[in-house]
Amino acid sequence: MADQSPAAFEKEQQNAQSAIKRVIGVVSGKGGVGKSMVTSLLSVYAQRTGAKVGLLDADITGPSIPKMFGVTKKQLTGENNLMYPVESEHGVKIMSINLLLENETDPVLWRGPVVGSAIKQFWSEVAWGEIDYLFVDMPPGTGDVALTVFQSLPVDGLIIVTSPQDLVSMIVAKAVKMADTMGVPVLGLVENMSYLACPHCDERIEVFGESHTQEIARGYRLPLLGEIPIDPKMAKLADEGKIEEVKDGLLDEAIKEIFTVEANDVSLGEKPAPAQDDAGAQNPGCGPVS
Repeated sequence: MADQSPAAFEKEQQNAQSAIKRVIGVVSGKGGVGKSMVTSLLSVYAQRTGAKVGLLDADITGPSIPKMFGVTKKQLTGENNLMYPVESEHGVKIMSINLLLENETDPVLWRGPVVGSAIKQFWSEVAWGEIDYLFVDMPPGTGDVALTVFQSLPVDGLIIVTSPQDLVSMIVAKAVKMADTMGVPVLGLVENMSYLACPHCDERIEVFGESHTQEIARGYRLPLLGEIPIDPKMAKLADEGKIEEVKDGLLDEAIKEIFTVEANDVSLGEKPAPAQDDAGAQNPGCGPVS
């Protein structure tokens, strides 16, 4: 079988008007777990620390990032064969296929190779400027587009988004194995829709039953970096394009972990092999990039 590691593929080059230091992918083993919401919140929280943040919406056929940031009416501009990302109210730079469509509800009826080409262009033909952290909202699953991101972009680390349902073990396993195959470290897990806080007494109501995400995270020796509740107020802000008004610190631990990641210098070739545990089995990729 041919080598599928990132080092086996030539990375897309940044253009002269981009200086991206870190690339953080946000993935899920299946759709419907709120991956785009988590990506948006991570971008917002990172930007609040003073970091320069970009958000690349690689979920080409299901883009929702522009709506959450309220930038759907903004027009992309460009010159010299480069596009400029739009900026949110608080300065997050965003690139999404929805910003190129005449109507945000128009479907993207493209085959895999065309979708992959668009993602490469969002990296190499967008003038991102100086970016400390570029968050990539990955498509769900482990198909063509996810492979394109891993093979074409210098991804420094991954956050896996999951939910409390019984399928969580399978979902996390798929995402961890994909990351391990592609040689990209997993920084940790974020559980979305973790619980509902009673509006009267703040009691924690586990809508989907008892969560096993923590023990699954331990099984892979990964930290659980955040638990996001079902919050109608947060959902309303996202629907209104005001995601930057979310004030809680639910993902502080995730931001701390992301800030420990060192740049992936692809010129150095392959990363060292994953560490061995006491039994000699490979660690599937926990902790920051070294």
